[in-house]
Amino acid sequence: MKIIIVGCGRVGSRLARTLSLQGHTVTVVDKDPTAFEQLGASFKGKTVTGIGFDQDVLKQAGIQHVDALAAVTSSDETNVVTARLAKRVFHVPRVAARVYDPRKAEIYRRLGLQTISPVALGSVQLAELLSFSHLDTVATLGSGDVHIVDVEIPPLLVGRSINELAVNSEILVVAITRNGKTFLPIRGTSFQDGDLAHLAVISSSSEQLKALLG
Repeated sequence: MKIIIVGCGRVGSRLARTLSLQGHTVTVVDKDPTAFEQLGASFKGKTVTGIGFDQDVLKQAGIQHVDALAAVTSSDETNVVTARLAKRVFHVPRVAARVYDPRKAEIYRRLGLQTISPVALGSVQLAELLSFSHLDTVATLGSGDVHIVDVEIPPLLVGRSINELAVNSEILVVAITRNGKTFLPIRGTSFQDGDLAHLAVISSSSEQLKALLG
C-alpha cells in the first residue's frame, strides 16, 4: 500500500517506521524539516516539508495515488481539516485522524470521519487500521453501540447464504456491493467472490463477527 503520514512527532514517526517495515510505501509530511530526524537512518520512505492541509504539499506527497492517509499532528484542527481534505477532495480510500479530545473524536466519527483517540488506540492499532483488514468500521449510530461495518467476504463464505453471517439482534447484513453495484439482499442470497458486505453490528458482538469470518 502507498500511505501518507501527516505529522512526524512521536506517533507519526513510529507509525511511519512500523508501516515501512511491513513493506508499505510511506511518505511523511511535516512543516518542521528537523522532525524527520526521528525517522532514523533505516527509514526508506519519502519526506515532504510543508503544511499537511496544503493541497500543493499533498500533491507533492503523491496523494492522488495513495491508498491511505493518517493525520497525526499535535493539532486536532489540523488533523481533521487534513483528513476531510483527503477524503472529500482527493478521495483517498482510507483516512484516519488523531483527535486528542475523545468527545470531539466521537462527534467526528458520527459525521463519517474515522478518528483515533490516543487514550484508546496506540500507533500499532493505527497501523492495523490503515493496512488491510477484513473489518472496516465506517460509522457508528446513536449512542455508539451500533457500528456500520464493511467486510470483505473471505473465501470460506463464498457460495454460502448471508444467513450464516447474521445473528439475531446482534449482526445484520444490510447490503452487499458486488462488481461495483450495491444492493439489498433477500433471505437466501449467497455471497460471491469479491463481495463487500455492509453490516450493522452491536459493538459487543465484534469478536463473534470475527469468529464467523474465520
